[in-house]
Amino acid sequence: MGTLEFIGIFVLIVVLYLLSAIKILREYERGVIFNLGRLRSAPKGPGIIMIFAPMQKMVRIDLRQQALEVPPQDVITRDNVTLKVNAVVYWRVVDAPQAVVQVQNYYWQTQQFAQTTLRSTLGEVELDELLAHRDKLNARIQSILDGHTAPYGVKVSDVEVKQVDLPESMLRAMAKQAEAEREKRAKIIHAEGEFAAAQRLTEAAHVLATEPLTMQLRYLQTLTEIGVEKNTTIVFPLPVDILSAVTKAFERLGGLPGGK
Repeated sequence: MGTLEFIGIFVLIVVLYLLSAIKILREYERGVIFNLGRLRSAPKGPGIIMIFAPMQKMVRIDLRQQALEVPPQDVITRDNVTLKVNAVVYWRVVDAPQAVVQVQNYYWQTQQFAQTTLRSTLGEVELDELLAHRDKLNARIQSILDGHTAPYGVKVSDVEVKQVDLPESMLRAMAKQAEAEREKRAKIIHAEGEFAAAQRLTEAAHVLATEPLTMQLRYLQTLTEIGVEKNTTIVFPLPVDILSAVTKAFERLGGLPGGK
């Protein structure tokens, strides 16, 4: 093999080596570079970078926000209610070198922290608080989880409790409780209505007592209302004061039994 052929092969190998050393990083990617096993201080990218293997090695890190779904966890609340809860964790890498160096797998580590934090936090609250104050619990879980992930360069921006699965017996008990609460409100409203009606009737009695003729007008109005309907029953109200007057008259005349 001649010298020119050897030079040509050598140049071809060098060109292929340089072409293989060219790496393109997207806008949302960063390259963590290791020079002979030692971490380079700052990550590279985005754009075109050169990685000269085997002296250098690059680990790609995605900086976009990601949604991590926490699988359903068995949780026992403070009031001893067993339920299944799952959640969604929104996070992203903010420090690429720390995410590579500090932990073996930052995605798996974040997932494990999310599961344990969800169980421990919800186990400290009662069921009513979990159902009524979910936003407060989301913020609390996010704060705790962010404290766990900050040392290896992961920022947890939000946590949402996605679904709470209650046992069938608890659903029936809650339905009975809601029904009893409705009945309680209905009885209170009915009692308040009766009390208001009694007050109005008392006021109306005082008004009727001041003007005797109003009672007669009320009798006539009642007869008019009865006469509107097609019926064969005629009700004629007899005032009590008339009966008392007739009774007194009979007593004076001695017509009643036992009269003197």
